[in-house]
Amino acid sequence: MSHHLPETKIPAPCIINTGVIVSKLDMRRLLTDLGRVRYIYTFDGNVQSEGEGDVMEVFANPQRSTLVANHTLYLNVCSFDYLELQQTPENETNFDLVQEGWRLRLIPLSTPLQERRDRNINVTAIEAMMEQVLSARWDAEFDDDSSDMF
Repeated sequence: MSHHLPETKIPAPCIINTGVIVSKLDMRRLLTDLGRVRYIYTFDGNVQSEGEGDVMEVFANPQRSTLVANHTLYLNVCSFDYLELQQTPENETNFDLVQEGWRLRLIPLSTPLQERRDRNINVTAIEAMMEQVLSARWDAEFDDDSSDMF
């Protein structure tokens, strides 16, 4: 005897500023936007390490480690069971990567919008410098060509 259950579609979760994320893909998507962070690494509530750094890479690979050194963070979402979002009283969001008694708290020191703006400013500055270098080179070549005529 077979039972036919009605086909029900469970909607995907909607998490806004607080909640628990278990999907490695969703964890990766959230963490990829982080730039400069303050981190606090705890075990059973006791601080083991803390500092500031830049999130350089976020990936999902069970064969690679999460690395925090030299003010850089390489985050492997496979190193953690879940990501917990918490809202501070100042309406800022903390990102807690949790694995058993270990917790790596990431406190953003910039927003994705600020990071994009800073990157655009850097690109614009580099483009302006390149334009000046090329212009100076063309001027020098023109001067060389002009001096050959006399």
